[in-house]
Amino acid sequence: MADELNFRLATADDLPAVLDLLVAAGIDEREDLELDGALAIWPLMQARGAELLLMEQGEGPERQLLGTLTLYILPLLAHRQASEALVEDVAIAPEAQGRGLGRRLIQHAMQRASAAGCYKLVLSSNQRRVEAHAFYERLGFERHGFSFVVPLDATRG
Repeated sequence: MADELNFRLATADDLPAVLDLLVAAGIDEREDLELDGALAIWPLMQARGAELLLMEQGEGPERQLLGTLTLYILPLLAHRQASEALVEDVAIAPEAQGRGLGRRLIQHAMQRASAAGCYKLVLSSNQRRVEAHAFYERLGFERHGFSFVVPLDATRG
Protein backbone atom coordinates (compact mmCIF):
# COMPACT_ATOMS: atom_id res chain seq x y z
CA MET A 1 0.00 0.00 0.00
CA ALA A 2 1.38 3.41 -0.98
CA ASP A 3 0.46 5.00 2.38
CA GLU A 4 2.50 2.53 4.44
CA LEU A 5 5.76 3.69 5.94
CA ASN A 6 8.82 1.64 5.13
CA PHE A 7 12.03 1.65 7.14
CA ARG A 8 15.29 0.53 5.61
CA LEU A 9 19.02 1.03 5.80
CA ALA A 10 20.46 3.49 3.31
CA THR A 11 22.98 2.65 0.64
CA ALA A 12 25.51 4.96 -0.98
CA ASP A 13 22.97 5.49 -3.78
CA ASP A 14 20.65 7.15 -1.25
CA LEU A 15 23.17 9.79 -0.17
CA PRO A 16 22.10 12.56 -2.60
CA ALA A 17 18.49 12.37 -1.34
CA VAL A 18 19.63 12.19 2.30
CA LEU A 19 21.82 15.28 1.88
CA ASP A 20 18.89 17.14 0.31
CA LEU A 21 16.69 16.16 3.26
CA LEU A 22 19.30 17.30 5.81
CA VAL A 23 19.40 20.71 4.12
CA ALA A 24 15.60 20.98 3.79
CA ALA A 25 15.15 20.08 7.47
CA GLY A 26 17.70 22.71 8.54
CA ILE A 27 20.23 20.25 9.93
CA ASP A 28 23.07 21.69 7.86
CA GLU A 29 23.78 24.16 5.09
CA ARG A 30 24.17 23.02 1.49
CA GLU A 31 27.78 24.20 1.33
CA ASP A 32 28.59 21.93 4.29
CA LEU A 33 27.12 18.82 2.64
CA GLU A 34 29.03 17.94 -0.49
CA LEU A 35 28.19 14.66 -2.20
CA ASP A 36 31.86 13.86 -2.84
CA GLY A 37 32.59 14.22 0.87
CA ALA A 38 29.60 12.08 1.82
CA LEU A 39 30.65 9.36 -0.61
CA ALA A 40 34.19 9.47 0.77
CA ILE A 41 33.06 9.14 4.41
CA TRP A 42 30.39 6.50 3.69
CA PRO A 43 32.76 3.47 3.88
CA LEU A 44 34.14 4.73 7.20
CA MET A 45 30.63 5.14 8.60
CA GLN A 46 29.83 1.60 7.51
CA ALA A 47 33.06 0.23 9.00
CA ARG A 48 32.25 1.91 12.32
CA GLY A 49 28.77 0.43 12.47
CA ALA A 50 26.63 3.40 11.49
CA GLU A 51 23.10 2.61 10.45
CA LEU A 52 21.68 5.36 8.29
CA LEU A 53 17.96 4.70 8.69
CA LEU A 54 15.49 5.89 6.11
CA MET A 55 11.74 6.27 6.53
CA GLU A 56 9.93 6.24 3.21
CA GLN A 57 6.45 6.16 1.81
CA GLY A 58 5.53 4.45 -1.44
CA GLU A 59 7.57 2.16 -3.63
CA GLY A 60 9.64 2.23 -6.78
CA PRO A 61 9.95 5.55 -8.59
CA GLU A 62 7.05 6.95 -6.49
CA ARG A 63 9.01 6.33 -3.27
CA GLN A 64 9.37 9.47 -1.13
CA LEU A 65 12.01 9.96 1.56
CA LEU A 66 10.24 11.37 4.63
CA GLY A 67 12.85 11.03 7.35
CA THR A 68 16.31 9.86 8.30
CA LEU A 69 18.61 9.44 11.25
CA THR A 70 21.99 7.90 11.97
CA LEU A 71 22.15 5.22 14.65
CA TYR A 72 25.35 3.96 16.22
CA ILE A 73 25.51 0.99 18.59
CA LEU A 74 28.48 1.50 20.90
CA PRO A 75 29.83 -1.45 22.92
CA LEU A 76 30.97 -0.46 26.42
CA LEU A 77 33.06 -1.99 29.16
CA ALA A 78 30.94 -0.53 31.96
CA HIS A 79 27.27 -1.23 32.60
CA ARG A 80 27.87 -4.99 32.50
CA GLN A 81 29.25 -4.59 29.00
CA ALA A 82 25.87 -3.48 27.68
CA SER A 83 25.95 -1.27 24.63
CA GLU A 84 24.49 2.18 24.29
CA ALA A 85 22.86 3.64 21.21
CA LEU A 86 23.64 7.08 19.86
CA VAL A 87 21.32 8.92 17.47
CA GLU A 88 22.51 11.77 15.28
CA ASP A 89 21.20 13.81 12.36
CA VAL A 90 17.47 13.32 12.88
CA ALA A 91 15.60 14.92 9.99
CA ILE A 92 11.97 14.91 8.83
CA ALA A 93 10.99 16.46 5.51
CA PRO A 94 9.41 19.86 6.24
CA GLU A 95 6.24 19.00 4.30
CA ALA A 96 5.85 15.82 6.39
CA GLN A 97 6.32 17.41 9.82
CA GLY A 98 3.44 17.44 12.27
CA ARG A 99 2.15 14.01 11.18
CA GLY A 100 3.81 11.90 13.89
CA LEU A 101 6.56 10.70 11.57
CA GLY A 102 9.40 11.88 13.81
CA ARG A 103 7.89 9.81 16.60
CA ARG A 104 7.73 6.75 14.34
CA LEU A 105 11.33 7.21 13.22
CA ILE A 106 12.70 7.60 16.76
CA GLN A 107 10.61 4.65 17.98
CA HIS A 108 12.04 2.53 15.17
CA ALA A 109 15.57 3.48 16.27
CA MET A 110 14.66 2.66 19.88
CA GLN A 111 13.42 -0.79 18.81
CA ARG A 112 16.63 -1.45 16.88
CA ALA A 113 18.72 -0.34 19.86
CA SER A 114 16.72 -2.47 22.27
CA ALA A 115 17.04 -5.50 19.99
CA ALA A 116 20.82 -4.92 19.95
CA GLY A 117 20.91 -5.12 23.75
CA CYS A 118 21.46 -1.43 24.43
CA TYR A 119 20.73 -0.19 27.92
CA LYS A 120 20.05 3.38 26.76
CA LEU A 121 19.65 5.54 23.70
CA VAL A 122 21.17 9.01 23.77
CA LEU A 123 21.00 12.03 21.53
CA SER A 124 21.89 15.66 21.82
CA SER A 125 20.05 18.70 20.62
CA ASN A 126 21.19 22.27 20.19
CA GLN A 127 20.03 24.52 23.06
CA ARG A 128 18.17 26.75 20.59
CA ARG A 129 15.92 23.90 19.40
CA VAL A 130 13.31 24.25 22.15
CA GLU A 131 10.55 22.60 20.09
CA ALA A 132 12.80 19.60 19.45
CA HIS A 133 13.47 19.31 23.19
CA ALA A 134 9.75 19.18 23.92
CA PHE A 135 9.33 16.57 21.18
CA TYR A 136 12.05 14.34 22.67
CA GLU A 137 10.59 14.71 26.15
CA ARG A 138 7.16 13.63 24.85
CA LEU A 139 8.88 10.49 23.54
CA GLY A 140 10.16 9.66 27.02
CA PHE A 141 13.64 11.15 26.82
CA GLU A 142 14.88 12.76 30.01
CA ARG A 143 17.37 15.56 30.39
CA HIS A 144 20.41 13.85 31.79
CA GLY A 145 23.53 15.51 33.09
CA PHE A 146 25.34 18.09 31.04
CA SER A 147 26.62 17.89 27.53
CA PHE A 148 30.08 19.30 26.93
CA VAL A 149 31.57 20.05 23.54
CA VAL A 150 35.06 20.99 22.51
CA PRO A 151 35.59 21.95 18.87
CA LEU A 152 38.39 19.92 17.29
CA ASP A 153 40.47 20.90 14.34
CA ALA A 154 40.81 17.75 12.26
CA THR A 155 44.11 19.05 10.90
CA ARG A 156 45.73 19.31 14.34
CA GLY A 157 48.11 16.50 15.31
